[in-house]
Amino acid sequence: MRLPSWFAERPATAPEPDLRVSTLELFFDLVFVFTITQLTALLVAGMETPPPGHPAVGIGESALQVVLVFGVMWWMYAGYVWLLNSVPPVRPARRILVLLGMAGFLVMALAIPSTFMGGGVAFAVGYLLLILVHSALYAQATRAIVRVVPFNLAATALIGVAGFLETPYSYLPWIAALVLLWGSPYFIGQQGFALGAAHVVERHGLLVIVVLGESMLALGIGAKDLPVDLGLGVAGVLALSLAGDFWFRRMLRLPWARVKGVVAVVAPAAALAGLWAGLAELAILVALLVAMLLALHHRTPAPAAPA
Repeated sequence: MRLPSWFAERPATAPEPDLRVSTLELFFDLVFVFTITQLTALLVAGMETPPPGHPAVGIGESALQVVLVFGVMWWMYAGYVWLLNSVPPVRPARRILVLLGMAGFLVMALAIPSTFMGGGVAFAVGYLLLILVHSALYAQATRAIVRVVPFNLAATALIGVAGFLETPYSYLPWIAALVLLWGSPYFIGQQGFALGAAHVVERHGLLVIVVLGESMLALGIGAKDLPVDLGLGVAGVLALSLAGDFWFRRMLRLPWARVKGVVAVVAPAAALAGLWAGLAELAILVALLVAMLLALHHRTPAPAAPA
């Protein structure tokens, strides 16, 4: 899709050309990845018997729930990557605010399994906290953030409204929120938002490593009640092989120096395409994680019948 002429401009250069990813940002990514693992609960719900009092959910419907939740979460995660690219957490006040934003992600993660079963308001509260912290910090770098805030707040309101609706009606506000967020760049423009190329590339690469590590942790948690036999060993090795192959293709075979040079002069259309590519990449990782958890789930022995 061709972008409006007033949008098609090159991003400004960030004031810190040698900015590196901080340990606080890595901590932030660890909390965000917890939300990714929580998405498996939504997908697995489409393959299990629902709790008493809740309607049955098919695999197609649970996949739709994952797409909706992941879409709005990835939008704000990308927003925080851009934020800390322009406002590095080098001052105590900034670090405290980033920790507060992490609390928003944590609340969202805890609410994800029940988001479409009465927990949607809690998810919206966590999302609102994310947006308020993001806006307050970004205002230190540029006034352009005022063009973004109305879209974010409107999407949060839609998610909050969905929390009071029953499925399938709750999906309509969710879809509207997702379309509003991901369509907003075509109206906001990119003027006033700085971008440090090397920092963005490094941050995304570290996120991939964290997700791969979290998948191994989830594998161990899922296998805690299983006997360590040949089948479990083979499943574990295959899971590690999948993660290792993804890491090899993503981290070793990609010309990082060339990538950083391209990002430094990227056009907005390519920048948006990169965001979608990153979303698809994490979706693949989530699918691998779900496949591993489901394999372990089906190997879990059924509880013994009462005597």
